[in-house]
Amino acid sequence: MTVILRILIWRTLAILALLLGLIGLLLPIMPTVPFLLVAAWAGGKGWPVLEAKLLAHPKYGPQIMAWREYGVVKRRAKVIAIAMMTGSATMLSFSPVHLALKLGVISIMLTVAIWLILRPEEIPK
Repeated sequence: MTVILRILIWRTLAILALLLGLIGLLLPIMPTVPFLLVAAWAGGKGWPVLEAKLLAHPKYGPQIMAWREYGVVKRRAKVIAIAMMTGSATMLSFSPVHLALKLGVISIMLTVAIWLILRPEEIPK
């Protein structure tokens, strides 16, 4: 794979993640920061200027850096994510989907919820 193609792929991923993050700013049901994390990560691979701009952002830059350095997820984000997964699991449990699929998806959401709970909420001092 040529260098130019590799850079193009990373930039495309960064732009898509950034667009999804911007949509998340407008739609309360869609997250913003996880997509900005992906955009900064992909930008670091193929678009350092975009990565620098995201890291310098007054609101989201510190959250991206806290995630990168310490794996920090703010409590509010944890609560919202777990509440959304709980609602999704509840709706899924009443849907006509095959039981094995229901249990698989709910198990994945439970695993993610436990992982989220175990993430630090503040930068260690």
